[in-house]
Amino acid sequence: MQLEARETPKDNDLFYTCGLIDYIARKTKNTRSVVVNRLGKDNLEKIYDLADVFHCDNIDRVSDDFIKESKIENGTYDNVGQCHYSIPSHWDIGKVYKRLIKKVAEDENISVIDAVVKVYNSFISPKIDDYNSSVYYENPSYIYECYKENQML
Repeated sequence: MQLEARETPKDNDLFYTCGLIDYIARKTKNTRSVVVNRLGKDNLEKIYDLADVFHCDNIDRVSDDFIKESKIENGTYDNVGQCHYSIPSHWDIGKVYKRLIKKVAEDENISVIDAVVKVYNSFISPKIDDYNSSVYYENPSYIYECYKENQML
């Protein structure tokens, strides 16, 4: 009897992609939309396609390579420094985004990369990234409904 994995390899690749986006954003003090837009679809596709390779490497080196290649300059956005409570890891936030992006891609019948760009550039992204609010640990279906309605419900 063969056990099925809880998630597909591509789900894990999306999780890594979202975690790396958050890691780069924290490292460069930029909003997640700035990072996604600077990386561009080609690099996002590269990260997503090669996530199984990149995750074997040091995340600092991988992030430095993409920061340099995409010419991501340091910003002033510091949601980690502004947090008054327990700070979620870049992997915690990556999981939130992965679930939302996967649902958006499926329901809107668009590619995962198009969904990445769309979600990180939507109104919900700053809400998820406000660690002084409760949005990032809300139920995934609630986050998706807010995204769909373009407002907090």
